Amino acid sequence: MSASVGIDVGGTFTDLVCIDAHGAVETRKVLSTPADQSEGVESSLRALGRQDVSRVVHGTTVATNMLLERAGARVVLCATAGFTDLLELRRQVRASLYDLTRHHPEPLVPATHVVPVDERIAPEGVLRPLLAPAITEAVDRVQALQPDIVAIALLHAYRHPAHEQALAAALRARMPDVDVVCSSDVFPEIREYERTATTVAEAYLRPGVARYVRRLAERLRAMSLPALGVMTSSGGMRTAADASSSAAQLALSGPAGGVVGAAAVLRAAGLDRALTVDIGGTSADVGLILDGEPLVEPGGEVAGVPIALPRVLVETVSAGGGSIAWIDDGGALRVGPRSAGSVPGPIAFGRGGTQPTVTDAHVMLGNIRAERMSGGVHLDVAGARAGVNTLAHRLGRSAEDTARAIVATADATMARALRRVSVERGVDPRQCALVAFGGGGPLHACGLAEIVGIPRVLVPPHAGVLSALGLAMTAERREGMVSVMHRAGDTTADALARAMRDAEARCEGEAGWTRSWYLRARFVGQGHELDVSAAPGDAPDAIRARFAELHRARVGFDLPVDVEIVSARCVVSDEPRMVRLERRRGAGWDAAALADSGGACDATLREPCSVVLPDATMLVAAGWRARALPMGGWMLERGA
Repeated sequence: MSASVGIDVGGTFTDLVCIDAHGAVETRKVLSTPADQSEGVESSLRALGRQDVSRVVHGTTVATNMLLERAGARVVLCATAGFTDLLELRRQVRASLYDLTRHHPEPLVPATHVVPVDERIAPEGVLRPLLAPAITEAVDRVQALQPDIVAIALLHAYRHPAHEQALAAALRARMPDVDVVCSSDVFPEIREYERTATTVAEAYLRPGVARYVRRLAERLRAMSLPALGVMTSSGGMRTAADASSSAAQLALSGPAGGVVGAAAVLRAAGLDRALTVDIGGTSADVGLILDGEPLVEPGGEVAGVPIALPRVLVETVSAGGGSIAWIDDGGALRVGPRSAGSVPGPIAFGRGGTQPTVTDAHVMLGNIRAERMSGGVHLDVAGARAGVNTLAHRLGRSAEDTARAIVATADATMARALRRVSVERGVDPRQCALVAFGGGGPLHACGLAEIVGIPRVLVPPHAGVLSALGLAMTAERREGMVSVMHRAGDTTADALARAMRDAEARCEGEAGWTRSWYLRARFVGQGHELDVSAAPGDAPDAIRARFAELHRARVGFDLPVDVEIVSARCVVSDEPRMVRLERRRGAGWDAAALADSGGACDATLREPCSVVLPDATMLVAAGWRARALPMGGWMLERGA
């Protein structure tokens, strides 16, 4: 085996990790290029300078940025007549309960570009057949709107896809250069709004993602490097060709890599339950690991757009190192959501930034001791102090108090997110570790753990580039899903096995890959589901018992009613790339701290101090101790 490379593009830095054939790790970090992310990716690969690379896995924010900036394709949506307002009506929930001036983001497809289709299917079958005149009328109206791509989401197509398939065939025959996306292919599951919104998101993103992937693939080809792999939101890698036709699965591409890497390091440390926080220059991503694996959940919103596909649980908040501190109209200190990004960046970067950020506050307090940051950025300590001083003068406080308040405000924002991903899912943070990574994660770890009540913190080896490490390690993964909609008491093991095999048939995995099946289930009458692990041949009673046990663990109770199985999902994957985790002395990991302790691998730091790590800084707060781990990284615990 030759080298595997993972590249994570963040708002400030592009991180690269290379795992060679023996599991050894090499890293690079360059400034991101927001105008064209592929330029930063190419720069990081040139900085690596290796020719023995067999795999390049990329975590990208291209899909997320297109949703945030509303810069996707011109989509026409075909919907069942009478149900063309789904995207406008949403779930009829206000954007804000008490603020009547707030509104949801505009739909990705305006009402003028939704074409009604004269047909109707109910769960039990066809009520109004889709006839040739109706197909011709719909195709004529679509063609007149000159779309870049067409989305089809007809009522109950998750169960009966024939009408979608017939309309798609007619559209492709009339408009061979226009791609067509069907909801029965993208997300064959109940809930017409989420199914429609997810299908539209896929159509909206697909052309732009395809262009970006194609452009990056050309850069790799020019460098004689292998074809690109792209991380998906569910925590696995797909080839560039597959990713181009599964664009909605890339909405959380980069953050998913971080949680995958954190899970691998957590298992290596002998732990199986943790919260994760990845603090970069623009934002902070928090996640949850249970039983040694990232928690994968269905659905969620990205930039106000529901995408119901399975994803690694990640919640993003605007609290990165580049988050700008400011004073609102009421005179209160605020941090974020605006960010200085990589250009101009924090004042301390000396690249033209004029507004104080979280990074500037840390520099002023002496928490960041390095004279130079990743990417060759020299720190302007005097500039950072002057920027914080300006804010302090307006607040009438000292510069030190203001800097501490900036850090505490950012901590409070991230702590709320940590509680949302844990407490709201029945997970007690006091029984978890906190895996802190990214350039700012180890800086904020002790403060966050104290707020949330977490007793210990794991700062992993390669903390500053852990997301890229997760990408380099990740296995290729494909998923297939089919609708079931049967109660456990009314179905058979054979029927469930057929559904699981049908889901497997949608995966197109290799023969030797690992197969895992999940049944999405709920108690009858509930509106939300949990994924239960299963295998073909499992009895319905066993599924019901397994679901009840999971429901008790997550929610704290079960119900004396039957279980309804909504869908079946199959995941096929190859083996992840193994990495050798070990502490390196001297110029290696945690060099400054090890030098202070004589280079001993069992170094323990007790007093409040700041430790320079490659690509990150670790702050050991008062009342905490930090113990160097044989695998690299540190374990921080409260107490003497």
